[in-house]
Amino acid sequence: MSTDYQQAREALGMRLRELRLSAPGGRLTGTVLAERLSWPHSKVYKLEGGRQTATSDDLRAWAEAVGQPDTFEELAARLQGFESHIRSWRRQLAAGHRPVQDSWNIEVDRSRAIYAWEEAVVPGMLQTADYARAIFLRYADLQGTVRDTDAAVRARMQRQEWLYRPGRRFNALIWEAALHALVCPPAMLAAQLDRLMGIVGLDTVELGVIPLGASLKIPTANGFWVLDQRLVIAEDWHAEIWLDDAESVDSYLKVWRTLRESAVYGADAQNVIHRVRRGLNVRA
Repeated sequence: MSTDYQQAREALGMRLRELRLSAPGGRLTGTVLAERLSWPHSKVYKLEGGRQTATSDDLRAWAEAVGQPDTFEELAARLQGFESHIRSWRRQLAAGHRPVQDSWNIEVDRSRAIYAWEEAVVPGMLQTADYARAIFLRYADLQGTVRDTDAAVRARMQRQEWLYRPGRRFNALIWEAALHALVCPPAMLAAQLDRLMGIVGLDTVELGVIPLGASLKIPTANGFWVLDQRLVIAEDWHAEIWLDDAESVDSYLKVWRTLRESAVYGADAQNVIHRVRRGLNVRA
């Protein structure tokens, strides 16, 4: 978890403690507050200590329980401030994958140049519908979330229309390992690799592949996207991270450009993809 995020969570916890101690009817102990809220005592102390992230409902209940309901808007604004950057999967996927895809579509639609790095999967903008469906199903199983797979796939396919608009540029880097990963049946992966070979040479796409044997200046760490040099979206197992400060954007672009130095393009990229495709056992 990022230091900035944790500091913001701890600051919110300190504010919650202040409200408990300054309750109009007299300071409340954590035990009394927990009883009023019908919460385990540990939840009160975890929230105050910044060891658990409050929900909006938690904050509303806290404000009312300490006799200061008018402070809810302030608390909610604090929560929104740091959750706009760290978007937990648990919260985002509560209603399924489709709303997350819709958020992505809005940001992509307003972008003209995108820089993507993926080390484990084919970038969503280049996925076939079957490959995307397999990815969504695996993550739904992992997170235990709503299976709105067909709707999520449709939203992702809709986003790909961006690739065919004049004046757009998708700069994609993929580590060869992602081309081998059997996150779907071999026949689906074969079709996905065929699509990638057809993408090479598309006017709006620059597709680079970093071969497994390439010399690397930096490790092939987690994937990320930079949109119009204004927004970075990166994924971790607990959350999706959105960063819009100039320093962070510059840092991720520097990483992208460093990785790019190890990539091959054009016919060389097609040769790597074709080699992986040829090695697939599509009958498996």
